[in-house]
Order: sequence, then structure tokens, then C-alpha cells
Amino acid sequence: MPVTGRPTCTEGDLLRRTVIAAASAVALALGSGAAEAQIRIAAAGPMTGQYAAFGAQMKAGAEMAVADINAAGGVLGQQLVLEIGDDACDPRQAVSVANQLVGRGVRFVAGHFCSGSSIPASKVYAEEGVLQISPASTNPRYTDEGSWNTFRVCGRDDQQGCDRRAVHRAQLRRQARRDPARQLGLRQRARRRDEEGDERGRAAGGALSRLRRGRARLLRHRLPPAAGERGCRLLSAATTPRPG
Repeated sequence: MPVTGRPTCTEGDLLRRTVIAAASAVALALGSGAAEAQIRIAAAGPMTGQYAAFGAQMKAGAEMAVADINAAGGVLGQQLVLEIGDDACDPRQAVSVANQLVGRGVRFVAGHFCSGSSIPASKVYAEEGVLQISPASTNPRYTDEGSWNTFRVCGRDDQQGCDRRAVHRAQLRRQARRDPARQLGLRQRARRRDEEGDERGRAAGGALSRLRRGRARLLRHRLPPAAGERGCRLLSAATTPRPG
């Protein structure tokens, strides 16, 4: 979720930067062998289906990046050729797209978008030596189970919450340094919250104790003398503290 008041980076912007960096890396890797007139790269994602809006951003960003690079002379004198793969965020279709791209001689894939597509497709790319960088797949399994070729340029699901809390704490600290009076106010407010929490806890504990004593007295009045073991169990259940 974008932070209010700060500029956001769309999937297209992110993919454009990814394509530029990855294309350079691929060209350098190919530099030791025979030079090629063209380098085929691909953007793969949901060009159709529920998430087609994100796929459109990916396609636009990749096309812009390729146009900019080729206009500047390409990568090490080699022009880029862009292929587009549509997986519709479907795992089976993603594997089919991956095989098609490999068959066309693609060296680098910017994608896929959904983690459910990136994970199975990564196995195909790893076997064929294709570099894969996803701009949006946040499932930790994507890189935890991935091979040498699997990367992402977004946060993982198991880190984004922690990172957001850390950013919020850092923002509060910066605000406090700029405004000592605010810093003092925040400390006093936190202290009052702690004290109020202690008071509420003591009040709740007292009310619970009174409720238990009242229930026990009620059961003692209602239980006949011959209630026996069942009556003892009822009394024990009424007076036993409950979790939460």
C-alpha cells in the first residue's frame, strides 16, 4: 500500500528499471561468447484476466525500457527484442508461457506478476538458464525454493509488516527530534496509557473476582445437600478462572 504524501512507483516504472539493469547483466554474461545481433528478453504477467491492469503497466514499462535502451545504441552494441507472455495469473498457463519464451530464445524474463505463476515458471527458467526477476511476487517460497536465476525487486510477505513498523518508528523518531515539545508529549501520552491500562486491568480483575464470588454464593444457595459429586463439579467450574 502506498504511503500517503509520498510519490509512488508503478509496476511499469519498476519494470522499466528492472529491464535496464537485467539486460545489461545478460549482455555482459553473453559477452564472453559469440556476439549476437539481438538479445531477446520478455515481460510475462497477467495481460488478460482479473489483474490485466497490472499486466498493462508491465507491458508499457518493458516497451519503454527497450525503446530507451535501443535508442541509446543497445547493450554492448546489441539491440533488445521484447517478447510478451500472458499467463493470466494462472499457474498452468504460466508454465506454458515459460516454455514458449524459452523456445523463442529469451535470455531474461521480467515476471511473472503473481506468486502462483512465478513459482512454477521459475523451474522452467532454471533448467534453461534464463534469468528471472519478478517485480511483484511476494510469496517467500518464490526465492526460498528458487534456483540461482530467481530474484525479486519487491518485499516478501514475511518482511513487509516488520518493515512498515520500522518505517513508522523511524518517522516518529525524526518528528520527535525536530520538535522536542512533541517528543515530551509523546512520552507523557505513552506513560498515561500505561497507567490507564494498569488501572483498567486492576478494575477488571476486581470485577471478575466479585463475579466469581457471587456465582459461588448463588450455587451454594441453590445446590441441595444431596447434590454430592455433581454439585462439587458445578461449583468448581463456576469458580475456576477462565482464559481470556
